[in-house]
Amino acid sequence: MRELVTHHLEQAGFAVVAAESAEAAWPHVEDADLLVLDWMLPGESGVELLARLRAGPHARKPVLMLTARAQEAARVEGLERGADDYLTKPFSAAELVARVRALIRRVRPPERTGRGALTIDLDRAEASWHGRSLALTRREFELLTFLVQNPGRVFSRGELLDRVWGEEFFGTERTVDQHVAQLRALLGRAAVETVRGRGYRLGELEGEAADSRA
Repeated sequence: MRELVTHHLEQAGFAVVAAESAEAAWPHVEDADLLVLDWMLPGESGVELLARLRAGPHARKPVLMLTARAQEAARVEGLERGADDYLTKPFSAAELVARVRALIRRVRPPERTGRGALTIDLDRAEASWHGRSLALTRREFELLTFLVQNPGRVFSRGELLDRVWGEEFFGTERTVDQHVAQLRALLGRAAVETVRGRGYRLGELEGEAADSRA
């Protein structure tokens, strides 16, 4: 279960430290944005760790209880002891990721990036163009974000497949061309520049020149 939770959260873009016990988890509490706690742990239980957390300097750290204890009394106890949310097994990967993102948004402002008239909300995995939401697939969003975060750099189709789609993707480089074409259709042809014989890089986005003169 620990490996499954780690996999789902890493696939969603989170950096995860997995610990098999409360004792192993405690040294990582300070650096964590959020804790996902099982109730039944070897040694100190999850709710005992939660009580220790709430009594110390990290009392505001968000905590999601993820446990097989689905009874109403257990839910009430977990929440009364300080859990911010409570999810029971079995659970869906989508719901786990959504709940983690929601808890993190409560304690920190949204993480955003962008260029010109383009704004990218990394927490929500959403992008807007001139203030209007863009209907992007997951891969289109990830490709656009990657290019925006690496301005000026040229990436071959193979490099983009490795960095955006991952080494486990077995499609062709034509996939990159198709996604670039879709981004150009939404943002203008100049948004993604073709560098002949080398690949693609982020181009000039509408509104960018005005931003630089401000």
